[in-house]
Amino acid sequence: MGIICPGMVVTSAERNGRSKAIQLGNREWATAIICGNGEGETIPPFLVVQGQVHLSNWYTETDFPVDWAIKPTSNGWTNNETGLEWLKHFDKHTIRQRKGKYRMLVLDGHESYESIPFQSYCKSNDIICLKLPPHSSHLTQPLDVGCFGVLKRSYSSQIEEFIKAYINHITKVEFFIAFKANMKAGFRGAGLIPFDPQSILSKLDIKIRTSTPLFTSLELTNSWISQTPHNPTEALLQSTLVKARITRHQSSSPTPIFETVQALVKGTERLAYEVTLLSAENRMLRRANKVLSKRRRAKKIQLRNGGVLTGQEAEDILSQ
Repeated sequence: MGIICPGMVVTSAERNGRSKAIQLGNREWATAIICGNGEGETIPPFLVVQGQVHLSNWYTETDFPVDWAIKPTSNGWTNNETGLEWLKHFDKHTIRQRKGKYRMLVLDGHESYESIPFQSYCKSNDIICLKLPPHSSHLTQPLDVGCFGVLKRSYSSQIEEFIKAYINHITKVEFFIAFKANMKAGFRGAGLIPFDPQSILSKLDIKIRTSTPLFTSLELTNSWISQTPHNPTEALLQSTLVKARITRHQSSSPTPIFETVQALVKGTERLAYEVTLLSAENRMLRRANKVLSKRRRAKKIQLRNGGVLTGQEAEDILSQ
């Protein structure tokens, strides 16, 4: 749950050696079983996490969707029992949408889909299984080809935000929050669900245009009023105005003054950037601290020992 994708790292120019992004230490496994069809329709995700009991904060602290399902297992992986439970989840959410008598289910080669109970359930409920060739899902499985890469990058970006806030252990609560937001954003961002190819193609329509300056050098000089710059852009603007004014009113070479002003601007610009970054980091840490404080105060009630629970079923248990 705490693994991020490889990416570029921006650091100070004065830093020696190669910089690296910190990878979270926890390697607790979680499995998401996702199913969709060629029309862009999906059934609610089925999440498998490591554990023995369902805890109330998985549902109350994450705004967990009512039709999504969670199944705790000893290692966070799926197995024959979990595969059959997911098949029933699939049957429940596709029975009303089927066209004709049969439904086709395209699967990878995981052993849980080949168990006798799994195949017997399929036969009894008119579900035809189509198994993909071994080691070919990256080319032949639609979700691998078009969706999971986007989802992986989106989830990774959420985990990076936790790292920046010094949250160095991703719990199931953080996983559920990040997965929910980016499961939807990943499909939407790829223009798949809802299907909107134009949203992607439009990003390739690059039009080059020449920018028009808002003011001439003379207008800037005449209207300039000495003031303290508050950001890098204002510092650069002040530099331009000062140089123009010196050129107009001094007969001697202004080069030494220009060099002095440029050094001042460089220092001001650097300080302004540092302040901007520190302010952003401070806001992020405050938000993270507020969220973590709320979660630590939340009660962790054991709802059920093992089995599958949807968000709605968890709400029903909590309301009793």
